[in-house]
Amino acid sequence: LYFSHTPSGIIEIIKRQGIEIKGKEAVIIGRSNIVGKPVAFLLLHNHATVTICHSRTVDLPKVAKRADILIVAVGKPFIVTDEYVKPGAIVIDVGINRIKKEDASEELLNWRKDAFEKRGSTLVGDVDFLKVKEIAGYLTPVPGGVGPLTVAMLMKNTLKSAKKSQ
Repeated sequence: LYFSHTPSGIIEIIKRQGIEIKGKEAVIIGRSNIVGKPVAFLLLHNHATVTICHSRTVDLPKVAKRADILIVAVGKPFIVTDEYVKPGAIVIDVGINRIKKEDASEELLNWRKDAFEKRGSTLVGDVDFLKVKEIAGYLTPVPGGVGPLTVAMLMKNTLKSAKKSQ
C-alpha cells in the first residue's frame, strides 16, 4: 500500500519528534485532496481525533487553538499567527509562498536578508514563524521542513515499488 508523499512525510516528522499521535487532537487547516484529506486519514489511522478546517470554518483561531497537532496547508503566507496556537502544540507548516522583497515587512527583510539579497525574494510558510516559534512545542520551518520528508517518502515508495516489480 502506498500513501501520498507529503502526508506520509508529515506523519514521519511527527513520529521522529517522539510524539505519540494516538489520543491527540489534530486540527488541519486546509481540505485539499493532496494534503488536507489524506493527512486526516493518516492521523485517524494513527488514532488521533481529527478536525478539518477551511475558509468557511467559524472562529478558526478558536478551533485551531484546541490542537495538540496543528497542520496548515492553505497557501496563504502567515495566515496562522500565535492566536491560533496552543502553547506546546506541534505545528506543521506545509505552505510554500514566495514573497518578493518589495512586498516584505521590515521584520521579514531582516530575518531573511540573505535570501532577499541573492534572489530578491524568499519562501515562507502559511504560519507566521517568528510569532509562533515562541509558543509552539515544535514548528517546521519553510523551507526545509516538510519538503525534504516529502522527497524521502517519494524515494521510499519508489524503492518499495522497485522491490515489488522484481
